[in-house]
Amino acid sequence: MDFHSLLNEPPFWYAVAFVLFFVLLGGRIFRPLAAMLDARASRIRQDLDEAARLKREAEQMLAEAERERSAALVEAREMIERSRHEATRIANAAKADADINAQRRERMAQDRIHAAERAAVIEVRGCAAEIASEAANAVIAAMLTAEADAALIDRAIAGLPASFATRTAA
Repeated sequence: MDFHSLLNEPPFWYAVAFVLFFVLLGGRIFRPLAAMLDARASRIRQDLDEAARLKREAEQMLAEAERERSAALVEAREMIERSRHEATRIANAAKADADINAQRRERMAQDRIHAAERAAVIEVRGCAAEIASEAANAVIAAMLTAEADAALIDRAIAGLPASFATRTAA
């Protein structure tokens, strides 16, 4: 095939038209297409940069949350330990107060018992003295006659000065 015969072939002209089409209109087609692809690549790059930034922020936030969680766990353990110590102290104080109250009530009960015993002893003595006095009156009344009574009174009156002398000496 020579050059003149090639000019008569339609596929040759198709190829020439195709090349001319791209040469003449290629700039107008490829520039906006290239600009669109560049803009899309730029948006994708920005989205990737934003995603990387968000990932770093999320990692930082996760690390901060882990630190705060660890600090909160430590603080919670300390609070629990302080609460246990405080509860033990309060329980010991309450036990000591209860023991003191029990001892005080026991002393008060013993004091009441002793007071009741003393009152009972005094009452028994009073009753015994009263009974003894009545019994002595009854025995004396039954045993003493008027003459023995007069003799007893005379002896008691005679013994008064000696009784006064021993009392003033003491």
